[in-house]
Amino acid sequence: MQIRIINWALVTFIISGFHFYGMAQTSQSELKNLSQNADVIITGKVTQQNSSWNETRTRIYTIATIQVEETIKGGGQNHVDVRYPGGEVGDVGELYSHMPTFANNEEVLVFLKRDENSPAYKVLNGEEGKLTVIADPKTGEKVVGQNIKVNSLTSQIKSYIND
Repeated sequence: MQIRIINWALVTFIISGFHFYGMAQTSQSELKNLSQNADVIITGKVTQQNSSWNETRTRIYTIATIQVEETIKGGGQNHVDVRYPGGEVGDVGELYSHMPTFANNEEVLVFLKRDENSPAYKVLNGEEGKLTVIADPKTGEKVVGQNIKVNSLTSQIKSYIND
């Protein structure tokens, strides 16, 4: 019985290893796609958000204003407005799956596309196009996700843009 459990654990570990390897490859491919298809890529801090109904009062949209820290690709604005579906107006709230949300004072790295329906931008590929930036508690360096250094990530993004 113990041998079966060990064998099962080994098979599970091997399959998981291939799965994670595949995910790493997909992530690189997605990062390249985001980098090349975005109109603007920036890092910055969310300074404010305003939610309102659309003209027909059928959907709520929020505009998040981001104070730009670094422009990796595109314009050279001091701040960027990002429009996304969802938010709260009065006692009504809407939340959409697979769409990014923002928080005031949140530091972000975002891949943006011009929004045909607004002067604001939209996040490219939904939640995939927004990364929250935090300070590593041990080193103080800015990181995203699984302790990926923002400096390394921006270098990789720039290499994809120049391809």
